[in-house]
Amino acid sequence: MDYKTLIVKPEEGIAHISVNRPEALNAINAEMLDELHRAFTWANESDEVKIVILSGEGRAFVAGADIEHMKALTTVEARDFTVKGQRLLSFIEQLDKIVIGAVNGFALGGGCELAMACDIRIASEKAKFGLPEVNLGIIPGFGGTQRLPGLVGKGMAKYLIMTAEMITAEEALHIGLVERVVPMDKLMDEVTKVAKLIMSKGPIAVKMAKHAINNGLNMDILSGIAYEAEAAVSAYASEDRIEGMNAFLEKRDAEFKNR
Repeated sequence: MDYKTLIVKPEEGIAHISVNRPEALNAINAEMLDELHRAFTWANESDEVKIVILSGEGRAFVAGADIEHMKALTTVEARDFTVKGQRLLSFIEQLDKIVIGAVNGFALGGGCELAMACDIRIASEKAKFGLPEVNLGIIPGFGGTQRLPGLVGKGMAKYLIMTAEMITAEEALHIGLVERVVPMDKLMDEVTKVAKLIMSKGPIAVKMAKHAINNGLNMDILSGIAYEAEAAVSAYASEDRIEGMNAFLEKRDAEFKNR
């Protein structure tokens, strides 16, 4: 696969997808949105890929949208660009595979929104987060106003979006925007370690847990519990469940087959 804005590399069951426009701090343009959709589609459909790690080359994870690109858009084109970004991030969020965001540096605007679409975010201690759109007379448009409250609460989401304040990785950890903060030189090692830990678990169970959590957040509690029951039954009906329980009773490591 040939990409102009990404580096895509499969390795030991992990799809490494890295945004590669370091000269522009990995700013998002329409071409990147298309290539990200293509890369994540491949990862989701590949039997060889068990988990995805999303990262950025250079000093940034993704430092927002490409303003030169956005400034030239008509209102109709801006709407199309926004919807394209929303569809991509929703696709990533709903992927059957788990996606870990390895946030090395700036995750601003659309980059922060991209990180929020990942299942888990692990940041380097040098990472910075923010939604500066109101400085430009616009608002987060790739789902930021909807996903951020679920992660940090309504009040904090309003504060971050309305002040456009940029926060450190430690502050992001404190409010629940990221799950872990690690030294910069250990970031990819730690993210890979978490990826391999998740890969050692029952893949059907992990997938069902992801969908139960994501879908349950959009339901009332009784509907969410009902959805959880169906997801639990789907995992229970798998061969992996039999292998997992047998391995536990026999005091050995399970050998899951994803069926």
